[in-house]
Amino acid sequence: MTTLATSPESEFYMSGFHALSDPLRIKVIENLRSQEMCVCDLCELLSVSQSKLSFHLRVLKDASLVRARPQGRWTYYSLNLPQFVMLEQYLSEFRRFSPILPDRGLKVSTESPCP
Repeated sequence: MTTLATSPESEFYMSGFHALSDPLRIKVIENLRSQEMCVCDLCELLSVSQSKLSFHLRVLKDASLVRARPQGRWTYYSLNLPQFVMLEQYLSEFRRFSPILPDRGLKVSTESPCP
């Protein structure tokens, strides 16, 4: 079995999309869209334990999707918007490929081009 080499850029995208693959992490991001929040407030809003939330915040932080700001006994989290822009730009590159474009009445051949 061969393994594919990955570039640091590929690692960034894999880490970012992996971080976005969990429903709880999506809920965290949705709550952080409007304001910076501390862990205690996120725990209450999402009805999860502090340890579970901390695990998911670590994944988001490792992917550079959120920033952590300690203040006294609490840590406040906010979105790292430039990272989301980079992921969005990566996805926008795929718009030029016709298979994912909206159907515009084009007919697709069911015949295989291979012999």
